[in-house]
Amino acid sequence: MSLNNFYFKDFSFFSLWTFLLFSALSVWTPVQGDVLVIGSNLPIIAAPGDDVILPCHLEPAFDVQGLTVEWSKPDLKPDPSDRLSRVEYVHLYRDRKEVPDMKMASYFRRTELFIDDMKHGNISLKILNVSEEDNGRYRCFIPKLQSRVKAAVVELVVDSNFAKTSTTETPLQTPDPQDTTPTNAGRSRVAVVIAVVTVLLVLTLAGFAAYFSRHIFHQTLKHPEDDETEKQPLPV
Repeated sequence: MSLNNFYFKDFSFFSLWTFLLFSALSVWTPVQGDVLVIGSNLPIIAAPGDDVILPCHLEPAFDVQGLTVEWSKPDLKPDPSDRLSRVEYVHLYRDRKEVPDMKMASYFRRTELFIDDMKHGNISLKILNVSEEDNGRYRCFIPKLQSRVKAAVVELVVDSNFAKTSTTETPLQTPDPQDTTPTNAGRSRVAVVIAVVTVLLVLTLAGFAAYFSRHIFHQTLKHPEDDETEKQPLPV
């Protein structure tokens, strides 16, 4: 093996590990300032006739007044026998206004967003006069949001046995835009990042160990031309 080939192979090996490391970091490391859609992990429980708020917001706070916001029921599917059928929205916000023509008839004049709070990332949906027919999962979705997480799901449970409180509105569960208290979602992302970084460090150390092991091994080998030189008799 020539000296040039030796260094070329070692350089290629080192370059491969460097490329893999930076590729993994670019894929797995969250972009600073990445905006996520956050819903509620707990179901929203109400009595028939209540006005409820399905909490959903962006974290960190982000102005969505110029974006499309869709609220739908993901468990409703279009009629497979009708190719032109489509699932209508519970609430659709587009071009800075509600689009009532594309919403379900049962929610007509019963839903609204907090328009003034949308500049702070609040996309919670208020539903008036709920009934047991409103039970189910609701999905808030921002299709053009530049983010890994563009949607969240909130479950609504309307129970006739639920004691009606003095106020019929479910308290808004979105945080203050200036509140810096970490959330479960934030802690989960941090845990994932730590795990990924740990794996990358282990792989990097293993790569460097293999690289230096090969380097030392090749240095201990003698080139064939050196052996032939040693075998030649000394001149008399």
